[in-house]
Amino acid sequence: MTAHIPAALVLEDGRIFRGRAYGSVGSTLGEVVFTTGMTGYQETLTDPSYHRQIVVQTAPQIGNTGWNDEDDESARIWVAGYAVREPARIASNWRSRRSLEAELEAQGIVGIAGIDTRALTRHVREAGAMRGGVFSGAELAADAEMLRRVTGSSPMVGADLAGDVTTAEPYVVPALGEKRFTVAALDLGIKSNTPRMMAARGIEVHVLPAGASLDEVLAAGADGLFLSNGPGDPATTDQQVELTRQALDRKLPLFGICFGNQVLGRALGRGTYKLRYGHRGINIPVIDAETGKVAITAQNHGFAVEGEPGERFDTEFGRAMVSHHCANDGAVEGLALLDGPAFSVQYHPEAAAGPHDAAPLFDKFVDLMSEAR
Repeated sequence: MTAHIPAALVLEDGRIFRGRAYGSVGSTLGEVVFTTGMTGYQETLTDPSYHRQIVVQTAPQIGNTGWNDEDDESARIWVAGYAVREPARIASNWRSRRSLEAELEAQGIVGIAGIDTRALTRHVREAGAMRGGVFSGAELAADAEMLRRVTGSSPMVGADLAGDVTTAEPYVVPALGEKRFTVAALDLGIKSNTPRMMAARGIEVHVLPAGASLDEVLAAGADGLFLSNGPGDPATTDQQVELTRQALDRKLPLFGICFGNQVLGRALGRGTYKLRYGHRGINIPVIDAETGKVAITAQNHGFAVEGEPGERFDTEFGRAMVSHHCANDGAVEGLALLDGPAFSVQYHPEAAAGPHDAAPLFDKFVDLMSEAR
């Protein structure tokens, strides 16, 4: 265990938080962001959208339920580093197989514990998400040297990361029960629960690498195209935007989430921009522009599509609208093509580890494919 090994989290503006090593001992660099979820740390850590980010948990105690072999959202932990206030001393859950710290150590994830995560979160809220580093053990150095390493690291703006997390080869998730549709899912950092949600609705999901072409989508016999979540700057997705435009031109039913919402936005002629500190957690309220209903959603994104709540605009593919927006800051949370079978949301309707308010969006995708037939 690493409970007595000193560690430091260094931010690019020079602020330093000192604590003790948690997980692997060493050093790591990434963008420091916070997530407000009080549960679901295993799903958070294995979400590919957190690639190259040091994740700060705002909930004060983390690790209570240990680590199991069922809740991973991908084949590995993707976060660059991890920061918690108080690690649970005992992991207690009937599905637990080992402690959270043991899994962090096994996968080489450098973390820090015993810091004031509330103060760190308030700082990031005010100053914005920024580059940082976690240093422990022999990697601890003079403050100026650690800061030099942090400021020399790559920023998230301009980062093309989908290729790092995508599948190397296509694979198929079969439909449960009778097969009704075939969907080509572009893996930009897809979470495991997303194909499961579609499979439960009779959809055979062909998961394709991020660089897939329209010919590969059509070769799968796709009734629809799905654009997944993922990490990095959406301004780097020219290839995926072109595929989306080709799909829109063919009126192929299309559904995008998170990073996929930004790809669709770009295909419809919208720009994207970096949020000050992003939306990350499982308690973020989103308003449906047409019904006024509020859904509590799971989110993980640091970029957003340009637009105003309820805005309607013209595109090459017909009329479109900003279908959803965040109740907290008005950021675009969904798009819909009014003259074609395409829509997207910025949040995660597969909602691992919850909530489940937005699960019916998968039914909406099924309806689009039914109508197209």
